[in-house]
Amino acid sequence: MTNLNTPERETLGRYLDRYRDVVRWKLQGVSEEDARRPMVPSGTSLLGVTQHLAYVERWWFQMVIAGDDVEFPGGEGDPDADFRIEDDQTIQSVLDFYGSECDRSREILAGLDDLEEVREAHGSDVSLRRILVHMVEEVARHAGHMDIIRELIDGETGDFPEG
Repeated sequence: MTNLNTPERETLGRYLDRYRDVVRWKLQGVSEEDARRPMVPSGTSLLGVTQHLAYVERWWFQMVIAGDDVEFPGGEGDPDADFRIEDDQTIQSVLDFYGSECDRSREILAGLDDLEEVREAHGSDVSLRRILVHMVEEVARHAGHMDIIRELIDGETGDFPEG
């Protein structure tokens, strides 16, 4: 994955990309029905988690780091709107959305020089370093959720297929 001399920003970006790949892999080989099917009492589905992660990318990289004016579904009265999959959405459309948000995040990450810089989020100052570490944690945690959901669907587990 990385060597001990890789710069910190690049190392964090590589780990983040690794877990982004796991998220995409968890949707390979499942039917549209299974991808949107809630598998746990909270209503979580593979597509819902993927869409949520796209909006997490948008929030931290575009809104917080870059200061872009971006849109989000729902509102204070609908905190789980980013997990909800509409009838017209497909595996491919959600993956395309996730991919475009990750691409934009990579562009923003490439322009960061000093990980000690701070941005305001949730009423507090947070360093760019902390945001990147949080993103690795967030994507890895949800990839784990997706692993459990995928196991419930068809028994498939793990980060990537063998070989």
